[in-house]
Amino acid sequence: MYSEKLIEHFQNPRNAGELPPPAVTVEVSNPACGDILRLSARFEKGIVAEARYKTRGCTASIAAGSALTELMTGRTRQEIEGVGPACIEAAVGGLSPESKHAAALCVDALRALLAASR
Repeated sequence: MYSEKLIEHFQNPRNAGELPPPAVTVEVSNPACGDILRLSARFEKGIVAEARYKTRGCTASIAAGSALTELMTGRTRQEIEGVGPACIEAAVGGLSPESKHAAALCVDALRALLAASR
């Protein structure tokens, strides 16, 4: 059902946890499924120096949060503004139709983070 990449991110999540201030932290949820994603990032000179996440949700959401932090780290604001659901799906090796909400949750969190850090 899940790709090897997704299982790898789920079993060995990268960048789990939270960052202390002055990092920016946001929390978003998917009311349809109840998944919650808390995303933290510390920017240095417009580049994501560190990113962390915490997810309360399904296997796909936990794996997608891990992949999102890897996609963010070391990239500029402009680069991460271009991250969409397809980027998240590719990073975890694809998502089944019933798991696509995980990519949407990540993109919602990223958009909220970018808005909060302006």
